[in-house]
Amino acid sequence: MENLQIAIHSLPVLLLGAGKTLEITALAVSIGCILGLIGGLSRLSKNRLLRFLGTCYVDFFRGTPLLVQIVIVYFGIPQVMRSFQDYLVYAYGITPFFDNIPIFVAAVISCSLNSGAYIAEIFRAGVQSIEKGQTEAARSLGMTNAQAMRYVILPQAFKRVIPPLGNEFIAMMKDTSLLSVIGFEELFRRGQLIVGATYQAFAIYLSVAFIYLVMTLSFSRLVDYLERRLKTGD
Repeated sequence: MENLQIAIHSLPVLLLGAGKTLEITALAVSIGCILGLIGGLSRLSKNRLLRFLGTCYVDFFRGTPLLVQIVIVYFGIPQVMRSFQDYLVYAYGITPFFDNIPIFVAAVISCSLNSGAYIAEIFRAGVQSIEKGQTEAARSLGMTNAQAMRYVILPQAFKRVIPPLGNEFIAMMKDTSLLSVIGFEELFRRGQLIVGATYQAFAIYLSVAFIYLVMTLSFSRLVDYLERRLKTGD
């Protein structure tokens, strides 16, 4: 009974954390879509340099853990920047201009870069799934390659990538729990703080899991609805 009362009293705080989780997820996936589109098209480009850069980006962020990426962004980059800044101050007398990366900014940057790498592969697969005849038909109408991609290929590919994009959103929503390592107070971190104050681990973590479940199932239903509305054959 005591566990239930603590869980109920903690619910408003956990819901605030859930709001932060959704905010970070929405920002990360939105920015990730931009990065992913650029990365995916780079990997499909005939330009070797663009292909190389796109491949390096995707391979690095898909091949290393998000937890490591978060730590590099929040702890590693500031260390490098401070070393560079110290050199400028010593060599040229430039006034210090950099301190630390805010936790929220570090969270958005690390999650966006990670999400963008996965979304790049989603877009690449979506574009490659469109029949080559579509491009040839667009070219026969006088379109350039860029126009064919923008007006013919990408609109069709977008319909096909809705389900994997939804899966990426759900995966990122759960992966935001890793941000607790830098002290960002999303849903899981709020649960940790409450457990530290109440010592009621089972009730609190079960509540956290239930809130995650509600969010993921709700978004899954939304993705299913969008998939039906944007079905390729309609």
